[in-house]
Amino acid sequence: MADAEGPLTTETILDTAEQVLRRFGLSKATVVDVARALDVSHGTVYRYFPSKTALRAAVTQRWLHRVSAPLAEVKNTSGTAPEKLHLWLTTLMQIKRSKVLDDPELFHAYQSLFGESKAVLSEHVSELLDQLTVILEEGIQKGEIRQGDPTGLAEGIFYATSRFHHPINSQEWLSPTIDREFEQVWDLIVTGLKT
Repeated sequence: MADAEGPLTTETILDTAEQVLRRFGLSKATVVDVARALDVSHGTVYRYFPSKTALRAAVTQRWLHRVSAPLAEVKNTSGTAPEKLHLWLTTLMQIKRSKVLDDPELFHAYQSLFGESKAVLSEHVSELLDQLTVILEEGIQKGEIRQGDPTGLAEGIFYATSRFHHPINSQEWLSPTIDREFEQVWDLIVTGLKT
C-alpha cells in the first residue's frame, strides 16, 4: 500500500509496473494489476499516467535511460577518442548483455514494448548517437580521428556494431566467440577512423 510506505510517486508506480511485467508478462499485465499491487484504485494510477500506453512508454523510457546514463559518463573519462569509443561500445554491450542474462523475462517484455514506443526508442537512439558524436568531435579536434562528419561517423559506428547491442540479436550475445568477433569489427572501425 502506498500510504504505509510513503506517498505514491511516479517512481513507485514505475517500479511496481516493472514487477507486474516481470510477473505476468507484457500480454497479461494491466494497469489494474499495477494498481492492485500498489493497493490503490486504477483511477489513481491514471492520474499519474493518462493511459496504459503512457504508462508503458514511461516504463520503457526509464529502462532505456538506465542504458544510456552510464554511457554519457564515458565522454568524461581520460584517454584518446578511439579509447573512449571502444569503452563506450563495450559498456553498451555489457549493459545490454547483463539485462538479458540477469532478468530475461523483463528484457523480453521490454523488447515487445519497444514496438509500442517507437518515439521513445527513436529518442533513445538519438541520445546514443549524440554521445558518440561528442566523442568523435573531440577526437577530430585533437587530430586523433580523421577529418569527417562526426554525426555520419557516429551513425556508421553505431549501425556497424548493432549485432553486439541491438536487442534483436540478443541470442547471439551468448556465443563464446562474441567478444572476439566484436574486437574484429572494432579493429576495422578504428583503422578506418585513423586513415
